[in-house]
Amino acid sequence: MRIGDLATASGLTTKTIRYYEQAGLLPEPPRTAAGYRDYTGEAVNRLAFIRDAQGAGLTLAEICGVLALRDSGQAPCDRVSRLIDQHLDEINRRLVELRKARTALRDLARRAADTDPRSCTEDDICRIIRPQTPLSGAEDPEGPDHRPSASR
Repeated sequence: MRIGDLATASGLTTKTIRYYEQAGLLPEPPRTAAGYRDYTGEAVNRLAFIRDAQGAGLTLAEICGVLALRDSGQAPCDRVSRLIDQHLDEINRRLVELRKARTALRDLARRAADTDPRSCTEDDICRIIRPQTPLSGAEDPEGPDHRPSASR
């Protein structure tokens, strides 16, 4: 089948298919006597695998590694299992970060609702993000009684 037919069958663009060939995800097909790419039905399956793997969060580089294993005759199950575990760990880390960000944003939203813009001064950047507080020695990392030493 020609590249246009493959694009239709796979739901991808011809540009994407050419990119996948260039990136090593899809083997370059043989050419017809007229020079057209001549794909087999296996290309449709391979493109569906790439799409599904991307949908699961795998990068193109990771997918390329999985396909290389399969192309060499090895079952990529162990590699895929490790990738899944790594991606799940990363998602769990990001979820923790997102929950913290949500909490911070909810606090800021409450502060925003209680902030009167007319109370801001020129010294304020934004009282919603950083409320104006008087400077105190407690903010000095050296402590409230720290005095700079005299020049020598």
